[in-house]
Amino acid sequence: MNERELLRVLDDLGRPRVLIVGDLILDRYVTGEVARISPEAPIPVLAAKVSQTKLGGAGNVAANLRAMEAEVDLFGVAGRDERGERLLELLAAIGIDTANVVRCDDRPTTEKTRMISGVQQILRVDWEEVRPIGSAAEERLFERLEARLAHADAVILSDYGKGVLSPGFLRRAIDAARARDLPVLVDPKHADWARYRGATLVTPNRKEAEETLGRRIASLEELPRAAADLRERAGLEAAVITLGADGMFFSSGAGEGRVATVARAVFDVTGAGDTVIAHLALALADGRALEEAVHLANHAAGIVVGRRGAAAVTREELRAALGARRARTGAILDRSELAPLLAEWRAEGKRIVLTNGCFDILHAGHVAYLRSARTRGDALIVGVNDDASVRRLKGEGRPIHPLEDRLTVLAALEMVDAVVPFGEDTPQELVEAVTPDVLVKGQDWEGKGVVGREWVESHGGEVFLAPLLPGRSTSAIARKLGGRAC
Repeated sequence: MNERELLRVLDDLGRPRVLIVGDLILDRYVTGEVARISPEAPIPVLAAKVSQTKLGGAGNVAANLRAMEAEVDLFGVAGRDERGERLLELLAAIGIDTANVVRCDDRPTTEKTRMISGVQQILRVDWEEVRPIGSAAEERLFERLEARLAHADAVILSDYGKGVLSPGFLRRAIDAARARDLPVLVDPKHADWARYRGATLVTPNRKEAEETLGRRIASLEELPRAAADLRERAGLEAAVITLGADGMFFSSGAGEGRVATVARAVFDVTGAGDTVIAHLALALADGRALEEAVHLANHAAGIVVGRRGAAAVTREELRAALGARRARTGAILDRSELAPLLAEWRAEGKRIVLTNGCFDILHAGHVAYLRSARTRGDALIVGVNDDASVRRLKGEGRPIHPLEDRLTVLAALEMVDAVVPFGEDTPQELVEAVTPDVLVKGQDWEGKGVVGREWVESHGGEVFLAPLLPGRSTSAIARKLGGRAC
């Protein structure tokens, strides 16, 4: 399928209701820097700077569906602990009704804490008890699920092997959903697929498929036989095998095929499987063909693997990745136009660089600075202070050139890919809107506290202080012209 066909599918896509049942996980990311080895043991010392929590497991599936504007009912368990409270807060923040989350006194909320230095994960700490949730909690969960099936268009069973989806629960859930002719999609954890028998579709990765089959899938040519065997083993209508760099393979009674990967740079594969099953369910719940669903899911996964941690994709970002908006060199954009352009660049694996300033009288120092910034990545965005913010920063008499002129001149430079005006006194909001891979400021900012540094580094990016060309400055030019110095 080409981009134009998929864009039509995306534009026509409705907002069905998807029920998700599975293991809820709280993902925590502790980011900092490693500069020394501990004197107590031969291990790195992480100087932690930022701690961030996100939805993992079935919660991340829900986040992906909500980002695509689907209606979602989520069913799972959480402990009566601080982690459980945080999990519910994150769910409520994306519009998920938490009434269907059963609280348990006898088990903690599962949390995965990842320690990260720069872009490298150096340790993961899991807080969990892996065991069945118990008959009483299971019965409450099934009653709530059964009550909502009449309002559903599809069901996802997100199995992370933590104890929610027991064989008995799976059998009851699959039978109840299929009795209503609902598609049931399973993200499998266990090699014994007897527990998933009767589901519509299962989405293993290559390793999971091999474990279930008891043999290697040594080449792409073996995929049709492997998928057929998987479907037969569990009485499935379809199977979708995710293949990492080799894309995805789908098989059903209507046909089969492999979709090549669209990711050009992989930053983090965490949660990519959640994105795949969420987008497959969304399309199938809306009555779309499996091939259409697989292509959309493949493009969505190509976006999220370019981001840190479990991530979600909006319709606007997916539309951009499919080519609805093409980047053009020297684009003058407002902030509302950034998201689709950023999504397209990330889908293409581009490293995004952001810098900012007044750029009142463009001179050789600016050109050298911007050229240095551009070498740090593949696309350079320049944030430009509007006239009012320049006056607040520099005083009356500034800027010398109005915003429109400054934007036009900057956009004409070969190293600039986009320029964006902003009216705040600091670029913090712009930094958060872009979340660049590299934030660039001049070396004169050393020791002053670069605005946006914490945000960029907490998202896996870096701050670069570019060298300045000696003896060139807008202030000096203004003084020569008799203008007001800044």
